[in-house]
Amino acid sequence: MELRAKTTPEWADCVLKDFNPFLADHASCERKASAVGMSFVVRYPDRPGLLEPMISFAREELDHFHQVYRIMVKRGVPLTPDEQDPYVNALMKEVRFGRDERFLDRLLVSGVIEARGTEKLSLLSEHLTDPDLRAFYQKLAKAEYHHLHLFYHLAKRFFPEDTVEKRLDFWLDLEARIFKHCPIRPAVH
Repeated sequence: MELRAKTTPEWADCVLKDFNPFLADHASCERKASAVGMSFVVRYPDRPGLLEPMISFAREELDHFHQVYRIMVKRGVPLTPDEQDPYVNALMKEVRFGRDERFLDRLLVSGVIEARGTEKLSLLSEHLTDPDLRAFYQKLAKAEYHHLHLFYHLAKRFFPEDTVEKRLDFWLDLEARIFKHCPIRPAVH
């Protein structure tokens, strides 16, 4: 799954200039990702091949939230209420209705969001000078990479490959258009 628009180094510069608000946003993203995993469990209990991977995903994302929260505590950064994520909201508006259509779209859009997270956290790790933070974000980028493949492979498990590829093409095009219109800010998305 290759993104069709690249994050510029200016984004990493923006984050480094305002790192504490970025941490608060990052913590929020990890917590919401955990909730997404559990929402798959709640909405699709009739798909047994989905449950174990999504429970594991939710637990891992909750652990990532906890790790970011610990960094925040060390830096004296308070946990803040969630803010709307214009990038994710724009993507979610295009998720179709209908049980199977919604299921496929949610799997693929989750994979695309994880792909963007992979790219951004990897880019950030290249610009961090603190060795501990650099190692932390390299590790998280690898986890995001595994997550994007998890969602992609789950989609192919439950739907024909040509259906998945056609819909993924739609999502990658849409994501690129949305991403190009998002302002650069100290946030994951």
